[in-house]
Amino acid sequence: MSLEVALTQRVDCAAVVVIAKQACQAILAVYNSEAESWDVEHKADESPLTRADREANAVICEGLARIAPHIPIVSEENRQVAYDTRKGYQYSWCVDPLDGTKEFLKRNGQFTVNIALLRGSQPVLGVVAVPVDGTVYWAAEGQGAYVQRPGGEAQRLQAAEVDLSAPGLVVVGSASHLTAETQAFVAQLREPTFKQLGSSLKLLMVAEGAAHVYPRLAPTSEWDTAAAHVIVTEAGGEVLQAGLCDSKGKPLEDWQAALARQQPVQYNKESPLNPFFVVYGRRQKA
Repeated sequence: MSLEVALTQRVDCAAVVVIAKQACQAILAVYNSEAESWDVEHKADESPLTRADREANAVICEGLARIAPHIPIVSEENRQVAYDTRKGYQYSWCVDPLDGTKEFLKRNGQFTVNIALLRGSQPVLGVVAVPVDGTVYWAAEGQGAYVQRPGGEAQRLQAAEVDLSAPGLVVVGSASHLTAETQAFVAQLREPTFKQLGSSLKLLMVAEGAAHVYPRLAPTSEWDTAAAHVIVTEAGGEVLQAGLCDSKGKPLEDWQAALARQQPVQYNKESPLNPFFVVYGRRQKA
């Protein structure tokens, strides 16, 4: 499976999957060691950073530079490139080498490796790998979304059908950021089942039909969602904007009005902060 990205040069999903698996091995080497050796730091926004984040980032950046030296890399753990430069990118990588560092520190296994290819502001290829169980998800624009679990064959993903007026929808939400806005969204639904989970695994639950809706009415960054965004859309789902927020998560506009505009989340913006958003499976259209 491949996607043309520049003239006659191509990026192969399989090659990106290999890189993601190598990053998983680097993460597991740290995860399975004594916690005292994790070299935990805190960034300016108080989010944690570990040796696993740094080592996985090095593996990914080296691998991507090898397979596609013409494509710049934007990673959570790299020095951020000025928007005046980035806005001219025709293609770029959007990487979170360890999404869910808080979950990593809790040792609950709910963390992922996220690698996305952007065409301008649109994610067009995504790979998400789960280090603890070896599951890998991938998708490319127009080519479908897939999952492969250890020892099994690749299976095509299809999001579940969603009727928002129906009772019993499965809603997945953040294990760390259950906001008042999220609670208000869930309160609109009829007898929903609510599940909490960490990292980009929530988007993947929608992509594989294990959940119907994921409201994220709290801050995230582009590298948290870009890879899984492709997987959701190729599985038949949607990732729609639900209003801008400030860096502290305060809504800057009414999330219901913003959601009604039906606009997909965009990437490679001046700020890496995502708007609030809602992820749907295959909605029934009026």
